[in-house]
Amino acid sequence: MKTIIAACSQNLSGSRASIQTALRTLLAIPWPSQRDVGSVLQLLAVLQWVLSFLLLGIVSLVLLIYLLFTSLWLIPVLYLAWIIFDWDTPEKGGRRLPCLRRWTVWKHFRDYFPVKLVKTHDLSPSHNYIIGSHPHGILCVGAFCNFITGSTGFEELFPGIRSSLTTLAGNFRLPVFREYLMSGGLFPVTRRAIGYLLSQKGTGNAVAIVIGGAAESLSCRPGVTTLILKNRKGFVRMALRHGAFLVPSFSFGENDLFRQVVFEEGSWMRSIQRRFQKMMGFAPCLFYGRGLTSCRSRGFLPYARPITTVVGEPLAVPKVENPSRELVDRYHELYIRALLKLFNENKTKYGLSESDELHIL
Repeated sequence: MKTIIAACSQNLSGSRASIQTALRTLLAIPWPSQRDVGSVLQLLAVLQWVLSFLLLGIVSLVLLIYLLFTSLWLIPVLYLAWIIFDWDTPEKGGRRLPCLRRWTVWKHFRDYFPVKLVKTHDLSPSHNYIIGSHPHGILCVGAFCNFITGSTGFEELFPGIRSSLTTLAGNFRLPVFREYLMSGGLFPVTRRAIGYLLSQKGTGNAVAIVIGGAAESLSCRPGVTTLILKNRKGFVRMALRHGAFLVPSFSFGENDLFRQVVFEEGSWMRSIQRRFQKMMGFAPCLFYGRGLTSCRSRGFLPYARPITTVVGEPLAVPKVENPSRELVDRYHELYIRALLKLFNENKTKYGLSESDELHIL
């Protein structure tokens, strides 16, 4: 009996010692610092954004099709009926949710790069504006962060101005994704949608348009600043019809977020990209960024590079119901001059050299 008690006491002592050792080891492990936690939150914020824009629409569509052949078939049927009923809403002001724009997650998103908004001139709430956003880059990070989220202080810098951002009309045909886009203040880049924002919502509206579009994304690469703008004049015509002032903006660092395989003009791969762009509205780019676990690995997340979006001086535009081609060309040329001035005055402040030039095609 004494032998059994002694053995049990020895085991208990050994267990107690093991627990104490384990606790000391656990306490010796360094806890993550506030900076480490912040970095993880920033990475997760960017991850959810990339996955939302690349996969939410397609995954939702596949899921709804799958549910049609299950006992839950009524869900996609009812949602399809809702979409048919709600078809024109994206082009009639959408359904903006201010609370979504103020999500804390967007502050972590901003700090990952980081993204900064710079104001050079005031925008009066008594006018409407079309803001030209350049360059397109791969995923328009600067335009999204500054004109859709409240993380960079657009409303504080430009009091009384409501910013919106246009994107491909095809995105609003994808289930669930359309609701996500509208809730943030995104609209189709169509005459009807832009016209509604500029004519039915009073004054103080600023509609941001990434003018270069999908064609410009094909030329996106670090160290090269090429814009597709010479033959893009529809935004000037819209500005004249509604008397909306034109405002150039440039996001320095946008082209540094990803690495892209750029195919030379005339190559068969380039021709495939062009044909796909004409049919689908966007260009299939072969690009890569950093991986999820390490900035040294390759993946689909953007590199952490600073983006500074500079909003330039508004160009006063008269209201002309049916502007002539000559008038459109004149204001288009004035806009290009204002954009070049903005670029040249700020390029050395935000990562470019004095010899860097803005190429406009």
